[in-house]
This record gives sequence, C-alpha cells and structure tokens, in this order.
Amino acid sequence: MDSIRNFSIIAHIDHGKSTLADRMLEVTETVPKRKMREQVLDAMDLERERGITIKMQPVRMQHLYEGKPYTLNLIDTPGHIDFAYEVSRALTAVEGVILLVDSTQGIQAQTLATLGMARDAGCVVIPVLSKIDMPTARVDEVRTEVAEVLGISESDVLTVSGKTGEGVKDLLDKIVTTVPSPKGNRESVGGRALVFDFSYSEHKGVVAFVRVLDGEISSKDSMSFMAVGKKMVATEVGWFVPQEKSSPSLKAGEIGYVVTGIKEPGIALVGDTIKVGNSPLPALPGYSTPKAVVWASVYPDSQDGFVILKQALSRLKLSDAALSYEEDGSSILGKGFRCGFLGMLHMEIVTERLSREFSIQPIITMPSIMYEVTDVKGKTEQIYTPTQFPREDLIKSIREQWVAISILTPPKFLSPLTQLLYEYEANITATDLLASHSSSGAPIAGHDRMVIKAEMPLRELMRGFFDRLKSVSSGFASLSYEFLDFRSADVMRLDVLVAEELFPAFSRVISARRADEDARALVEKLANTLPRQQFVLKIQAKAGGRIIASRSISAIRKDVTSGLYGGDVSRKKKVLEKQKKGKERRGEHGKVNIPQSVFLKMVRPD
Repeated sequence: MDSIRNFSIIAHIDHGKSTLADRMLEVTETVPKRKMREQVLDAMDLERERGITIKMQPVRMQHLYEGKPYTLNLIDTPGHIDFAYEVSRALTAVEGVILLVDSTQGIQAQTLATLGMARDAGCVVIPVLSKIDMPTARVDEVRTEVAEVLGISESDVLTVSGKTGEGVKDLLDKIVTTVPSPKGNRESVGGRALVFDFSYSEHKGVVAFVRVLDGEISSKDSMSFMAVGKKMVATEVGWFVPQEKSSPSLKAGEIGYVVTGIKEPGIALVGDTIKVGNSPLPALPGYSTPKAVVWASVYPDSQDGFVILKQALSRLKLSDAALSYEEDGSSILGKGFRCGFLGMLHMEIVTERLSREFSIQPIITMPSIMYEVTDVKGKTEQIYTPTQFPREDLIKSIREQWVAISILTPPKFLSPLTQLLYEYEANITATDLLASHSSSGAPIAGHDRMVIKAEMPLRELMRGFFDRLKSVSSGFASLSYEFLDFRSADVMRLDVLVAEELFPAFSRVISARRADEDARALVEKLANTLPRQQFVLKIQAKAGGRIIASRSISAIRKDVTSGLYGGDVSRKKKVLEKQKKGKERRGEHGKVNIPQSVFLKMVRPD
C-alpha cells in the first residue's frame, strides 16, 4: 500500500482535465503512442463532441520516482454542477486531488465549490495551473490568486500544459511525494469497498467502479450491495488501464472494478458499500439517493414506440442511477413517462442518448421543478408537471425550492448582474471582493474579482439563467449553487392552445408577475417554429382562466385552378371561393400534426 497513490482531478468545465489526463497516460506510457488520441478517458461520443466529461473514468498508471515504481490511480471526474454528488463520492475514494485552474480564466465559482468538497473529504490539494502555453495565459496573476485562496506560498502552485506536456512529469513526482498512501486493513476479515460509479455491459451486466477500503475482493467471492441488500457473486475483478484488465483480486487501497452480473436497474447505486460474505464491517457513511431537481414528461413519437421507450429508459438507468422515471399519460400525447433529472444538462444528455443509442426521437414536455401545492381543503401534494396543477380557485398556497448561488465576476459587471438577478427574482445577500495582488502586495488592476452571493427560486435558475449570466458578463462570470428550503411561490400555470386544441407538452409554470411577458414570448416562439398549414392557424396562451396572448399564422396559399383558363373568369372565382370555405372548415375541425422537432426546439432555450 505504501507505493499506491489515489488522486482525482477537479476543475471547472473546460479547464483542461481530460487533456491533462491524456498527457499523464502518455508520460507514464500507460497508453502506447500509436493508440493515443484526444480525450482517451472520454469513452462516449457525446463527451468527445461537447468537450466535457459526463461519466467518471478511473485509470491505473505506473510511475517511476527515484528508482522506485509507484501505482497511481486517477479518477477523472465531471466538472458540471449537475454531477456534484457523484464527484463528492469520488473524492471519498481518493486521498489527494489536483485542483486544476485555467491560467487564461483564473478561479471560477464551481472551482471554489468543488474545492470545498475536497477539503470536507480530507483530500490533500495540489494546485496546478493549466494552459500555460496559451498566448492569453496570465500565469503570475492567477498563481497569486490561487495561492491567496488556498493560503499557501506561490511556489507551491505548479504549472502544466496539457497540450505540450510541459510540467506533467514534475506533477507526477509531486503526487508521489505529497499525496499520502491509502489507509486500510488488508488483513481484515471480509472485504469492504465503496462504489463511486458503475457502467453496464450487455454481456457482463453492471460493472461497479470501486475503491477497496478493507480486506480483499476476489472473483467468485459472494458479496452484497448494503443499501439494497442485493446479494451476488463477483464474476470478475480487475483494474482500468484504461481498458478493463482482469486480476486475481483487489486489495485494500486499490481502485478497480467488480463485474456483478446484475442486469436489473436500481441495484447498483453511487455511494453504496459492497461487503464480502458476512463481513461485520458497517456500511460507509455519506450515501444518499441522488435528488432529481428537474422533471419532464417523455413520450414516444408514436404510441407503437411506448414499449421501446420503456426498454430504452430501463437500459439507461442501468448505467445512470440518477435517472428516475415512472409511467405518465396524456389525453393528447398518449402514454409516456415522467422523468426526473439532476439538471438541464443531465436532461439534454439523456435525450441525446435516447436518440443516438436507441434511435428514439422522443417528445419532451417543458421541464419543471417540484412544487408543494396545498388546496383549499388543506391537502398538500407534490406536483411535478404543469398538467398536474389544480385550478387557481382550488389552490390555497404553493411552495417551491430555493437555492443559494455564488457568482464569481469582475467588479465591472456588478451593475448588469444586479439587474439580471432582479429579473430572476433573486435576493442578493452579500458581495465580497476577491482581489489579486502582485508579489509586492499591490493590487493588480483589471484582474480583481468579486463574489456575489444571492438566494433565488430554483424555477428561475432553470429558466436559462446560466446562459443569460454568460451573456451579460461577456463570459467572465461563473456560477455555483446549493439547495435551500422550500418557500412560498407566486406562480401560475400557462397553457398553450393550437387551433383551439390544448397541447400539454407546451404547458409550463411561470411567475405570476411575468405572466404577460412569458405568454407573448412563448406564443411568438411557437409561431416561428410551427410549420404553416393550409388554413389559418391560431396560437393562444391561456393563464388564470383567460387568454393573455394570441397569434395567427397565415395559411399556405395553394389554389388549384387547373383546367380553368378558358371561359368566363367567374368560373375561376367560384372554384377559389369553394376552396377557401373548405380551408376554413378544415381550420375549424381539422387536427394539427406537430412534428417532433418542434417539441425539442420549444424545450431548448432561445
């Protein structure tokens, strides 16, 4: 165990985690140069296209330091706040973290949030500046900023370039000398391991990613998931190099995988404890069920695809325990599922995976959060979708989730950000200056930043707040948030009628003070998205029992007058008049078929 070092890389999105991991694999010769490619640890095509890490990927490397071989176990974690719980569990599986900060951008809000989790987990922090080869890099200023935040000397902040490999070997040496070796009792009766992630294989079933804390886990061992009490037999154990490589056993202090053979969802859970046999060791603390914060109903584009959609969601849950779903129904869209997601990014990823991996083009309703609605009789219900909202005259009170947000921004954007926070119903609680100083102690002009702390409804945070934040601050501001309690909400349900027919997929819950504005924006967006029909199409937004916005789309003019070019002009007028009446009748009694692409465009922000 003295030669093992377990560590993780934590950073804001796009600060170079995956690129640095690539260079580590190259320097340690874990992956031969002929097999090297960009983002080696990002196995999903979606990760490679978006340039983000969605699924955690461990890897085992061998590094020689002062003539002695060391085993370095790296866990590459996601940087997006949607996956904060998964990151927290990964941090409990390691003894050290590399705090990676982009030298062109400096510390971001999510960096500070993740740093707090690493400290709570008791991890040793190694600060590193990335992208030092960039022309816009501010190495000295950002190094000073990081040193002040961590309370360390500037000489302790390392610099690397994931692109050129500069400084990577020194960083590996620093990991060996700084990160403590793992603790654990290899002689313990029975084994115990922490599950920090898992994947699913068609042939192997659920493959649990584990950190062994006590004893030993071998193939053919009888073991169980302690949270659900499910027993199993390990068919294979091994390491990631980065592909799976089987080994006779995993011992305390090591990170690897256990093939469980389980092929049913809801058994493997991030943060759960695996114990071998009848081990008396207790479950590890810190486990909790991932909490969905965004809900949306998902329907197949045809009811013939309901079973296929159900199977696809079941398959996705085998590798994504945070996804929750249950059957839902609509008089317009038929049978579907109400799904819970960790956030908007998580919802986009699941939707994209349904399309790519299962060739399903689902119809997705407007995302919503959970509300606590108390009716006039005093009965309180948890409402997950707008269509479940009772009539206004039956509601006594509504409560919604609030969040505490932290925004890190240059001070020059304080005024527009204050206005933005007001628009999103936020209450500013504090503003603090986070200044950078030179080695002489003088402030560095133009590089000071401030932290804005505020509280706001989760509903508003999910209403495109992050995109507006980036727009208002020219991309310089960053955001992190944590959940607070439930508070009183002044909201109402907004319905959309197309050709006087209600479409539940377009319904949403909106702020009462912004009802007219949101209704007009929704109608305008739908009018610009819907394809024109052969009759005048009326789009209406209804809230509070009245129509508050309306728009009509003109009909496609397709007049058939073939064979009427001879004779009196009244013949042509007579036929055109007949066609006009027919189009009017179709508009009154016809059904509008809305393409699936329209539903997807309406869910996405402008």
